[in-house]
Amino acid sequence: MLSLTVFCSAHTGIDPRYERLAEEVGVEIGRRGWTLVWGAGTVSMMGAVARGARDHGARLIGVIPEALLSRELGDRDVHEFVVTRDMRQRKAIMDERSDAFLAMPGGIGTLEELLEVWTARTLGMHNKPVVILDPWGDFAPLREQIEQLVAKGFMRREAADELEWCVDVGDALDHVARSVS
Repeated sequence: MLSLTVFCSAHTGIDPRYERLAEEVGVEIGRRGWTLVWGAGTVSMMGAVARGARDHGARLIGVIPEALLSRELGDRDVHEFVVTRDMRQRKAIMDERSDAFLAMPGGIGTLEELLEVWTARTLGMHNKPVVILDPWGDFAPLREQIEQLVAKGFMRREAADELEWCVDVGDALDHVARSVS
């Protein structure tokens, strides 16, 4: 059974379309019979991806640092609920429990998680797919920055090409399925 780590926002007050996107991702994870590995939050996009996955039969592994339990209202209605010492341990557990990574729009935490798994892939520390689901262009400035880094010689083209950019949920998860099998 494929395990997919999803990085996304736990911030409330965002446009509801982002929660609908996250729920659609969760539904599709469940329909495919996959496992969702995520930050165990119940709010915003984090909560929506888990609800969609749970409602459609996915296995859920929630990983949350002790310090965030109260802020993100840790979702304990899961197959595995892992409480970690800190963010570093959280990310290590999510990394080892996952076959692939999917980033959706989010804040600084999402960016940090995305950049870390992408960097590890480019350094040969893992060969797991790293996919960005960006239907509304929220990551366009990041994509432009990456192209600037390549153009100025700070980054190899091969490193930039390690990311898969998608605008459609089905395409993103199909890429994961093809890359893992």
